[in-house]
Amino acid sequence: MISKSARPTISDVAKAAKTGKTSVSRYLNGEQNVLSDDLRLRIETAIAELDYRPSQMARGLKRGRTRLIGLIIADITNPYSVDVLSGIEAACREKGFTPLVCNTNNEVDQELHYLDLLRSYQVEGIVVNAVGMREEGLNRLQQSALPMVLIDRKIPDFACDVVGLDNTQAATTATEHLVEQGFEAIMFLSEPLGTVNTRRERLNAFHATLKRYPGIVAENAEVPLHEADLMDNTLRQFHSTHRGMRKAVISANGALTLQVARSLRRIGLHWGSDIGLLGFDELEWAELAGVGITTLKQPTWQIGYAALQQVVKRIEGGNDTVYEQVFSGELIVRGSTVR
Repeated sequence: MISKSARPTISDVAKAAKTGKTSVSRYLNGEQNVLSDDLRLRIETAIAELDYRPSQMARGLKRGRTRLIGLIIADITNPYSVDVLSGIEAACREKGFTPLVCNTNNEVDQELHYLDLLRSYQVEGIVVNAVGMREEGLNRLQQSALPMVLIDRKIPDFACDVVGLDNTQAATTATEHLVEQGFEAIMFLSEPLGTVNTRRERLNAFHATLKRYPGIVAENAEVPLHEADLMDNTLRQFHSTHRGMRKAVISANGALTLQVARSLRRIGLHWGSDIGLLGFDELEWAELAGVGITTLKQPTWQIGYAALQQVVKRIEGGNDTVYEQVFSGELIVRGSTVR
């Protein structure tokens, strides 16, 4: 008898079933056809009575497969990240993998820490929504030779599969909508650009589009997410500088759109009447806020699902050239940008 506090082992199962560990292993590995009906029943009964649960990690390591996928997410509080994770999790279930989620909170040092941690768990592949890896992190990735797919953000000078939004198409669509609605001064507002390619690609498309409309004022500003005073001053100055003109703000992501909305309320401006507002990323509350906020919706679930599919292809031996898959965005027009 084993004590109830001790976890039963395969040896305990074999002893209770009056057989050897090899037979129990065959049963657990699905080779039940080589066992007699009586032996299969004895092993099944022993497993049930002992409540034996094999260690999937140990079995995976023995076969050289852990069935683990590491996920490094820049900001798990961002609605974008939540939707992407949902798509990844669905694909993991379908493909028989288990995700290990690491939230870096937009800190590069945490990114390096989690990269080392995931390698120690012997994950079979990694999906990364990168903050901005430094040379040290890139060297570790290249040395590990782990299959990897990037979501949304590319890493400079690092050849890797990428899945994300067609930022040029999306930003062009958003900007042209504001032009069509008669706005005369438009500001593209983002968090600090840094090395984040998505912010730069959206900003570049914004300026490229407005170059075709020389009569429209094009401005851009960078404001850290939680610097409320700077946000208030930026929006107040943009509004007062272009007094008498129809003005609008494009917010580069959903988390920033929330801060812009809060700021406009603080300084007494109403989107839809005093100023236009268009935000990247669809938000559950966007249709409920005032006259509603126009958004550029990303197919975030599909992006996560496709990223996991691609990393599994690499795990299974796919050696095609570096692959970049982009999805189109969808403009959802609400009262914040309509005449």
